[in-house]
Amino acid sequence: MSSANFPFSAVVGQDDLRLALLLNAVSPAVGGVLVRGEKGTAKSTAVRALSALLPQVDVVPGCRFSCAPAAPDPACPDGPHEPGPGGARPARMVELPVGASEDRLVGALDIERALAEGVKAFEPGLLADAHRGILYVDEVNLLHDHLVDVLLDAAAMGASYVEREGVSVRHAARFLLVGTMNPEEGELRPQLLDRFGLTVEVAASREPAQRVEVVRRRLAYEDDPAGFAARWSGDESEVRARVVAARALLPQVRLGDTALLRIAAACAGFEVDGMRADIVMARTATALAAWAGRTVVLKEDVRQAALLALPHRRRRNPFDAPGLDEGKLDEILDQFPDEEPENDPDPEPEPDPGTDPDGGPQNPQGPDGDGGPDGGGGVPPQGSGPQDAQSPGEPAEAPADSPEAPRQPSAQEAGGPEQAAVRAAEPFRTKMLSVPGLGEGAAGRRSRARTAHGRTTGAQRPRGQLTKLHLAATVHAAAPHQKARGRAGRGLVIRKDDLRQAVREGREGNLVLFVVDASGSMAARQRMSAVKGAVLSLLLDAYQRRDKVGLVTFRGAAAELALPPTSSVDAAAARLEKLPTGGRTPLGAGLLKAHEVLRIERLRDPSRRPLLVVVTDGRATSAGAVGGDPRELTARSARLLAAEGIASVVVDCESGPVRLGLAGALAADLGGAAVTLDGLRADSLAGLVKDVRTAVTTPASHTTRRAA
Repeated sequence: MSSANFPFSAVVGQDDLRLALLLNAVSPAVGGVLVRGEKGTAKSTAVRALSALLPQVDVVPGCRFSCAPAAPDPACPDGPHEPGPGGARPARMVELPVGASEDRLVGALDIERALAEGVKAFEPGLLADAHRGILYVDEVNLLHDHLVDVLLDAAAMGASYVEREGVSVRHAARFLLVGTMNPEEGELRPQLLDRFGLTVEVAASREPAQRVEVVRRRLAYEDDPAGFAARWSGDESEVRARVVAARALLPQVRLGDTALLRIAAACAGFEVDGMRADIVMARTATALAAWAGRTVVLKEDVRQAALLALPHRRRRNPFDAPGLDEGKLDEILDQFPDEEPENDPDPEPEPDPGTDPDGGPQNPQGPDGDGGPDGGGGVPPQGSGPQDAQSPGEPAEAPADSPEAPRQPSAQEAGGPEQAAVRAAEPFRTKMLSVPGLGEGAAGRRSRARTAHGRTTGAQRPRGQLTKLHLAATVHAAAPHQKARGRAGRGLVIRKDDLRQAVREGREGNLVLFVVDASGSMAARQRMSAVKGAVLSLLLDAYQRRDKVGLVTFRGAAAELALPPTSSVDAAAARLEKLPTGGRTPLGAGLLKAHEVLRIERLRDPSRRPLLVVVTDGRATSAGAVGGDPRELTARSARLLAAEGIASVVVDCESGPVRLGLAGALAADLGGAAVTLDGLRADSLAGLVKDVRTAVTTPASHTTRRAA
């Protein structure tokens, strides 16, 4: 079977995505593209097809770091290079797996040879392969923090540095960074988000005709990849020629004062931080003019550049949907009158994006003459196309029978009328959470853990490939054997068995799972509003500290997973805002649901430690589908969680002059702590979780008396 990529010009719809990628092909200085959208929207397909449209790269023969013959890197590890003719090769698209190691990304030194022979034996990594090409990161929002830091450094400096105990290697690493992500799986760190020049929101078309064309072309490609690519070769050649022509025209494009004023005013009007947005907008507007075959930047170029470069940079509340107010943008741009043309008194009309550079139609029927939508490589401006039937930042409503749409019990099942959802209180800044003990989870900023980065606390024999050398321990292990190994010179005789791996302690990310009572006894609006605000605040804190947060609610006859464990702030806000209240209290069912969620998460990510926060008054008036005595079911469920060593805290929401102490009894069964509702404010809830280290080692009755 052929390994040919799906042709770029055969991608149906997704006009904004294709335009953003083509602008980067015209001007790599734009800074790359971040593609945000739901699964199955041709994100990866379009990105992988882009490399075929890039011009070939001249390289020094035999150089593993893709040095240009005309200007080789003087610090190239394979250099110095002698002047001479170079060879040409296609531009590379290098894919960075989410689970890649740091050595795979930056390259690795042979530590044994470096110590014993003083030789810089270096094996290049993915950054070297991507130099002068494309570095593609699928699911970039799931990339580990230490890899994100490496990418930030390389993108900022245009070079990669590999250092191991005083032995260092540097090589050039200038690449076009392209990332794809599903926002439902979590957001990107702001530092990395700003490194992407442009961002595009994609969604599946709601037009049946266009969806049919997508299926038709995909099936045709899978049946005969080589034949399908051959049928689209003409369109690919036209787009490739247009990219080459736009690159040649780019140095002649004039960015006038009015265009610069519009760019600056747009960035200031949307309160973006720093000056990178202004620079990216200027480069994007210039590339748009070159792509249209013009030498002057017009207002529509600036507008299009703003729609691509500003949405991910504008200052906004974390719970707001991403996007840009186009009406406000037009008001800003209209403040500046158009300049009188100087060097181009009779400019040619801008060609329609659906035409080729000579003004002819770009194969509207497609190579098969099927009349399918978007048969050619034309790319209309952002804001048009069937994908705009849904707002880019607005999640699609799941069908009623979809597994993504939790089933709501009827009023009869709930044991009482359902009350309207209560709005969450304003989010706030929380104190840091922590889970007791020393974990080994994914790197984060929360609890103590053994990680690949952090302060060195010891040494051990390496398990697999050596990544962090403990120099003192290695020398100590090799020293007693120097005479037996026949050491004669000044250098140590190092064997592989002498090498020691540094043991480091840093921070990990955790899973904070809330189990919230949404029954009738909890339906007080102020109380539920504070609880929702606290959960949202902790979710925002989890985003900043690389945690996961989940939400289980129980009411009526059953419990449900209202928010699957996630780091997505937007998805969490939408789910919590619609949380209803009312009905009976199946507390035991809620705890069993929490146990099920934690069990599944343990299978998915065994090293991520959980923290359970139960928000309830302790009353159990329904056993749900399990049946039996509700209070006995609650006690058994709590003891099941305690037996698995899950750290727990109970927030006692009981009110009134007579207190039954049911929440305290629940905390005792969970092996955790209980606090009264009197101290339940948004900041108090955050502080409660922070104190879990003390809570899990203090008897529940003592904690209750201290809180009271």
